[in-house]
Amino acid sequence: MQYMILIYGDEKNFAMMASNPEAQKQMYAAFKQYGADMRAAGVLRGGAELKPTSTATTVRVTHGKTVTTDGPFAETKEQLGGYYTIDVPNLDEAVKWAARCPAAQGGSIEVRPVGLTPDTL
Repeated sequence: MQYMILIYGDEKNFAMMASNPEAQKQMYAAFKQYGADMRAAGVLRGGAELKPTSTATTVRVTHGKTVTTDGPFAETKEQLGGYYTIDVPNLDEAVKWAARCPAAQGGSIEVRPVGLTPDTL
């Protein structure tokens, strides 16, 4: 079963890391190791860091008209900063991998099953 590990955190904290190259280097090393561990276990299917919410565009279609808005969908305390897609037997295994994510220490990790359509099975 495939699961998304959605990484949430306060992007202001991440932006402040730019002034501390050593802390930034350590954080990226931790994520690199996390990805390597998932690859070695054969569960990693994909993932990426997302650009800041200031680069987002929200799209809505109302009465057949497309309306775009700069910025994220909603104001929140934590922002979606990245994700991993994993393939594990069950939710318990997905939660174990989510708990190992470096961002779990200061943010939150959402684990959500991926709904595969019949033509992708």
